[in-house]
Amino acid sequence: MENLVYQNFSNINLNDIFFDSLKADYTEFSDWFMKKANEGSSAYVLYNTSNGIEGFMYLKIEDGEVNDISPSLPNGKHLKIGTFKFESVGTRRGERFIKKMFDLAFEFNSDNIYVTVFSKHDYLMNLFQRYGFVIHGSKMTSNGIENVLTKDMYNTKTDMLENYPMVSSNSRKYLLSIYPDYHTRMLPDSILNNETYDIIQDVSHTNSIHKIYLCAAHGVQNLRRGDGLIIYRTSDRPGQAWYRSVITSLCVVEEVRSINEFDTLDDFLRYTSAYSVFTENELVSFYNSKRYPNIIRFTYNTAFKNRVTRGQLIEEGCILDERINLLEVSHSNYLKMLGLGNVNERFIIN
Repeated sequence: MENLVYQNFSNINLNDIFFDSLKADYTEFSDWFMKKANEGSSAYVLYNTSNGIEGFMYLKIEDGEVNDISPSLPNGKHLKIGTFKFESVGTRRGERFIKKMFDLAFEFNSDNIYVTVFSKHDYLMNLFQRYGFVIHGSKMTSNGIENVLTKDMYNTKTDMLENYPMVSSNSRKYLLSIYPDYHTRMLPDSILNNETYDIIQDVSHTNSIHKIYLCAAHGVQNLRRGDGLIIYRTSDRPGQAWYRSVITSLCVVEEVRSINEFDTLDDFLRYTSAYSVFTENELVSFYNSKRYPNIIRFTYNTAFKNRVTRGQLIEEGCILDERINLLEVSHSNYLKMLGLGNVNERFIIN
């Protein structure tokens, strides 16, 4: 089972063939790596089932002006992606790393994130730009000229993906219920115990920023791109919803489709399989039965730090004592729920 761990450089095998391309791109890579090991630094490492390395990301906070790039970055707190590489195997690993970068940028209260990338790594360039990074300038090194890409954690853009993981407050807001069996598989950072920086499985629906969920909730077809979603995990024990149904995550609607729009099963599977928690057999069954006709595609923006129970929501006046499938909530109650969940206020933009 592949997993992502936060590990000291001294415990990472520099001789793994994964690092060969980095050594080729950066002549000083091995010396830099050993220096980080001696300093006690750590990085995120993705291991495969044979304990081989298939992903690596090193992040560091830099305070002040960044003047080894052109143009320089002004005085502030910058999250630098020092080294980033992963083997692409079609499981959306890059998106999982991107989300981790953003999580830590908020945790460290960074003004921006920046990374240097050679132009030949066009896949990485496109991945960063998809989520709001822009080409800021360049960096001259002994290894050649690298592009400098930056992501401003305050500046807002018109497109919801370029704003990711920030969420616009100028939209409608809803609670969306998800059964426990599917919840943690789809939203791995929103598990109901102490948070960890590890992920359990290297699969598309877990790694991806984008999620697809099938349901039969009334009113789903009224959802629009940009609508805010708060995920409501239903109780895993009958009769104990007051204590065990909780809100866990902040998400944003990308699009809504009907299962009846797909002329063939293959078309339906191409759209749903990479981002859905359901198995292919389940999806085939749903397509044939039309049991869950509504398909919601949404972005997974952040996990709540506090899990807020149904009982708390009722006592705080956020909801009535009613069954929740898809429930529109007021702006004030939406903000109250985010406050109860201890969501960083910087996630919300006007």
